[in-house]
Amino acid sequence: MLNPAKILSRVPLTKRAIVQVPLRTLLIVPFVVQIFAAVGLTGYLSFRNGQKAVNDLADRLSTEVSARITQHLDSYLATPQQINQINASAIEVGHIDPQNLPKLGHYFWKQMQVFNVGYIFYSSASGYYAGAGYLLDPAKIVIDELSAKTKGKTHSYNTDKQGNRLKLSYEYDYEPRNDTVYKDTKLARKPIWSKITNWEGFPEILSIASGSGVYNNNNTLKGVLVVDVRLSQISDFLRQLALSSSIKIFIVERSGLLVASSSSEQPFKIINKKAERVNCLKSSDIFIRSTAEYLQEKFGNFLEVKANRHLQFTVKDQRYFVRPTAWKDKFGLDWLVVVVVPESDFTSQINANTRTTILLCLGALLLAVFLGIWTSRYIIRSIFRIVTASEAIASGELSQKIEESRIKELAILAKSFNCMAQQLRESFSTLENTNEKLELRVAERTKELSQALYNLQITQSQLVQTEKMSSLGQMVAGIAHEINNPVNFIHGNITCTRDYIQDLLVILSLYQKHYPQPAVEIQKYSENFELDFLKEDLPKILNSMEQGTKRINEIVLNLRNFSRLDESQRKKADLHEGLESTLLILQHRLKSTDKKPAIEVIKNYGNLQKIECYPGLLNQVFMNIFSNAIDALEELQLYRKNIKPVIEISTEITSDKGCTVRIKDNGCGISINLQSKIFDPFFTTKPVGKGTGLGLSIAYHIVAEKHQGNLTCTSKSGEGTEFLISLPNSLKTSKTS
Repeated sequence: MLNPAKILSRVPLTKRAIVQVPLRTLLIVPFVVQIFAAVGLTGYLSFRNGQKAVNDLADRLSTEVSARITQHLDSYLATPQQINQINASAIEVGHIDPQNLPKLGHYFWKQMQVFNVGYIFYSSASGYYAGAGYLLDPAKIVIDELSAKTKGKTHSYNTDKQGNRLKLSYEYDYEPRNDTVYKDTKLARKPIWSKITNWEGFPEILSIASGSGVYNNNNTLKGVLVVDVRLSQISDFLRQLALSSSIKIFIVERSGLLVASSSSEQPFKIINKKAERVNCLKSSDIFIRSTAEYLQEKFGNFLEVKANRHLQFTVKDQRYFVRPTAWKDKFGLDWLVVVVVPESDFTSQINANTRTTILLCLGALLLAVFLGIWTSRYIIRSIFRIVTASEAIASGELSQKIEESRIKELAILAKSFNCMAQQLRESFSTLENTNEKLELRVAERTKELSQALYNLQITQSQLVQTEKMSSLGQMVAGIAHEINNPVNFIHGNITCTRDYIQDLLVILSLYQKHYPQPAVEIQKYSENFELDFLKEDLPKILNSMEQGTKRINEIVLNLRNFSRLDESQRKKADLHEGLESTLLILQHRLKSTDKKPAIEVIKNYGNLQKIECYPGLLNQVFMNIFSNAIDALEELQLYRKNIKPVIEISTEITSDKGCTVRIKDNGCGISINLQSKIFDPFFTTKPVGKGTGLGLSIAYHIVAEKHQGNLTCTSKSGEGTEFLISLPNSLKTSKTS
């Protein structure tokens, strides 16, 4: 701060400078300039940081939304192909008869209860047809049939809760062999997707069909299995996924035709009672249309759109963030998923805060100017009163106490100055105390908010993982049930078949004994094969078949054990059973491929008793740890192919009425600076789209909170990782939440 006394001491009393600067200006202008510069610089840096934060947040949001859409499409559009494969296999082994149309329609009705699709049907090469699915009423499943009994008309029947046909709802003309999906499947002779079309007679239903041919032993087409999925369900998912009405998500074919969108607009228009697909360039939604025009202008056409890129464009002075993502499958679908996030969703609050900051800064600036003017007037008035004593005062420092002079004006000035200095010291002390209290309150509030955020992240991660594992459990249980029925049928008939063949062999031996000289035709035919070898080898074949069915039953049992993921009650359970079930689910990742060798699993199981636990939750823990171990071993093979990948599992009883499970791999390991973060929610070292950072966080919560145990990790970079799970034999009632 400038000292007025020193300035005046440098000015001769008898002579003034030619250029004079008012003291008021000298006091106010530098002060105002400093405040203005500080406020301007702070505002500019805040604006730049806000823009950067907005860009980063928009990129993360669009990336996460695109990843969830891709995952949903992978799951939703894989179901029709799987249904066709199941039905084709059932026809091939004789589990269902495609000629028995009433029974076939009821079979399709049962599948509609399980799978989230729109319609399932079978069209024979002779023109017969059977199907089941939803039409206009999404709550009612109908069964349709076209056969000789229906006299060339397709009959549609309502059904009861058991799938039994009720009265005839209506009949209509329909030639299934003229359907596009039938023709395309027949021509391709492999599973395909049809073009996106509206149903004949139901133009408001937009769907895509999965077709798969059924062939006889001569490779002649017997018929076509078809599963229809409604694309309106994808639009419903996109609307649920959109965090606000201003965020737009749409899916287009490479031709530019809309497939689904998060807006209320339908991807088709009804013109003269006929549905016509909508091109995104002609969409009635201005955001979808503007985004499509931008992508076409930038890349030329949608075939050249480069996916997984963060783009920006401006419409009416409003900036938008765009992320196109390509989605393909092995059956020919090639779609483009586009996520559009408006900048205003993030900047509205920032702009409001900026306006508030500017107003506060202007107020502070005006207040500072006012105080400067008042202070300058006070100092100037006081200096003019003590001009004769200015040199004496200028020789001392203002921070020191000024002694009272005999002159009344100087005495008053000294007294006022000393009083002001004392008040300033007291105010500074009070401000320091207030600041300390404020810092304590801020620290306490920050701690509370951090804990609340951590609890929210834990809850969110549990919900995401529980939903994922529940879906996996339902799928595994369904597969196990579908496999178990035909296997039990085969296993049950092997014993009877063995007895029948044994009786035939006995009869054959008796014939050889009593008729050693058979007819010429029999003797000639028997010379073409070795009868003694057949007698010896046939029982061995039956034994092999029996062992195979037993092995399948064991696999099905393990699948059922693993499908208990949604069990919410604690019970006594065998940890070895959960480990084996989890390993069975991951067996396909343990096997060798062209790119990696098989992963050896070494089991050192102790003599464990059943413990009180939540079996389904522990299966999630084992699944997450095994998956991470397999990922680490696969990464290791990229640069150290000479090392044999191994996962070692050890269990033992501890002396403190509990047990431990050790899962160790010889993978790439975890660096020391990352080991303290591996149990944090959303922390992951995997690339985007491969890991969510939830697995180990949820596993730690399940072991520590649900089972009152402990989960620790020991690892060295380049030498592998070991997870130690410590569990008590019984759970305390107070911690079963």
